[in-house]
Parts: sequence; C-alpha cells; structure tokens
Amino acid sequence: MKEILMQRAENCCELCKSPNQLEMVGVVPFEQASADNHILLCVDCREQLSSPSEMNVNHWRCLNDSMWNTNAPVQVMVWRILDTIKEEGWPQDLLDMMYLEEDTLVWANAEPLVKDASTLHKDSNGVVLAPGDTVVLIKDLPVKGTGFIAKRGTAVRNIGLSHDDPTHIEGKVNGQHIVILTQYVKKSK
Repeated sequence: MKEILMQRAENCCELCKSPNQLEMVGVVPFEQASADNHILLCVDCREQLSSPSEMNVNHWRCLNDSMWNTNAPVQVMVWRILDTIKEEGWPQDLLDMMYLEEDTLVWANAEPLVKDASTLHKDSNGVVLAPGDTVVLIKDLPVKGTGFIAKRGTAVRNIGLSHDDPTHIEGKVNGQHIVILTQYVKKSK
C-alpha cells in the first residue's frame, strides 16, 4: 500500500510536498485500510497533527495548493485542518473556495480533527493511537475462544479503533482478528 501512495504522491507529503520521513496515515473513519483512506505525510505534518491544540498555523499555508488534490482522503484531511484553524481568517477563505463531492464532505464531517479527550484511544503510556498504527503487547494475553495466548512483545500492525469504546482496539494476532484493551499495548515507532 505504501508503494501505491508513494506513486500517487510522487514521493512527497500529500499536504506540504516535503520528501522528509514519509509515512502512511489513515484518514478515519474507515473499516479496512487501503490507499483510498490513507495519505502520505512527512514528519512535520505528522507532528503538527499529533498535537492539534499546539499547531503552527503558518505551517498549514501549504494547504492553499493541496486543497486542489483530487484524491478524497487528501481532500478530507485538508478540509479538517482548515476547519480546525478557520478562526485565523485565511483558512476560512480556503474553505469557502474548496469543493467536495457530497460523500467526501460527509466523510470530512464524520470525525473532527480535534477530539474530546475522553474519546481518544490511548496506549498504556497515554500516547494517542490512530488507525493504522502498530502497537506492541506489554503483557501475555489469553485470547478468548481461540485457545492461544498472545505473547508479550507481539507486534500488532495496522490497528483499527473501536468507535464505541476508546479502551478497545482491533488487530490481527496469529492470523486471528481480535479486540485488545488499550491498557495492554504500547505504540511502536
């Protein structure tokens, strides 16, 4: 999937065009990870998005160009960022110019960029988890109904978040799709 995104993004961040330390980021909500719901972001954009309350608003002036991207997940992320910082004035002007198809606008409105802290999924260290992250189990966990134990240190890649409960994440261990309590995982870098 990363190769598809690298080709689509021409080996640059899909928001600011930086080539530095590119990683895939899921644009929630989505049921199954794919290139249709992920974007490629540089380290600077990821850091800005990890702390929306401390954003450097001027970093996002790059959205003046990326708002015209034709890929829906990029459009959704641009719209969410602009909506979050619209009190600055210039982001509202960009929002007024931006056009989204109806289903893309529904997706953009489905999840705010800045969430109420009580609805955030956090690992055992209090680090916020996002869809598509990789976590590591910090304890041996018996998996109900399967007869095996998920061992401490097991990496669970491409996690999904439970929309009903911020203490639950989903992932695959030993080929089995399971639900894991966030208190038993730590985010992997």
